[in-house]
Amino acid sequence: MLAQVLPNLALTETEYLAQEHTAKERHEYVGGQVFAMAGASKNHNEIALNLALALRNLSKGSSCRVFMSDMKLRISQRNSYYYPDVLLTCEPNQEDSEYFVDRPCLVIEVVSKSTEWKDFYEKLLAYQSLSSVQNYWVVAQDRYEVTCFYRDQQGEWWVKTYTDLEQTLAVDCLQSVLSLTEIYAGLSWT
Repeated sequence: MLAQVLPNLALTETEYLAQEHTAKERHEYVGGQVFAMAGASKNHNEIALNLALALRNLSKGSSCRVFMSDMKLRISQRNSYYYPDVLLTCEPNQEDSEYFVDRPCLVIEVVSKSTEWKDFYEKLLAYQSLSSVQNYWVVAQDRYEVTCFYRDQQGEWWVKTYTDLEQTLAVDCLQSVLSLTEIYAGLSWT
């Protein structure tokens, strides 16, 4: 892939999408630069699967759709594409694409030490720039902790951290809740 040979070479959005369609590995695209995605741990995968299954159950009977880590999220105003671990959309895409979503209401990243800065800063700002996003969750994979960024009725962003398995997080676009017990099912730390 061209971006691997010349990592500082800027690609157009069209070039990125064409290359990503046939790439063996996933890459995120930020302002013309392409970044390879790292592999994930077992905990990371179990948590993402728990989240996707729980959201899928909550969204049954609605027009909402749940996607996992192979679906790109396009942020057109930032000329970027990311691969969130889980996302939920309840609106049709503005553009007809089978390869990306651009109107999510909930975006979730399972954080690791290597992605912490990106998830809490770069992606936070990018996801908050989408008017459709009501909730952005950053989920720890080595302890019971979910940081929830949420938009209030006036459009202001707030943050709350959850660490008790009995606590529930609001899934605003589904008018429902999800507990930490569901998110961390099958995992434990002593």
